[in-house]
Amino acid sequence: MNKIRGLLKVSTVYAVFIALTFIAWPTIADEECTDQISEWQPREILKKQLEAQGWVVKRIRIDDGCYEVRALDSKGRRVKATFTPASLTLLELEIKHDEESKREHYQPEHQ
Repeated sequence: MNKIRGLLKVSTVYAVFIALTFIAWPTIADEECTDQISEWQPREILKKQLEAQGWVVKRIRIDDGCYEVRALDSKGRRVKATFTPASLTLLELEIKHDEESKREHYQPEHQ
């Protein structure tokens, strides 16, 4: 009898987890940009704005209808940022704090 109760508890936990996953899925899917292509601003404008803030832009690509930027920020950290293509509004920013970022940005002078 105790084994059956244990199995029911585990099954209930899994059922709740699966239900919460499906409830949260529409929120995750909403990260796509829905701007009309005719309203998009050129990538070059976004690149110039970021460079004015001290970023070194490595790449701007389109992902799920958004501009995805990979760059080094003004502190030399690797960043991944997502922008809406029409208004160039920042949607998401991921900053990597690692040694690789420091090496990419810091270049000692040759003696």
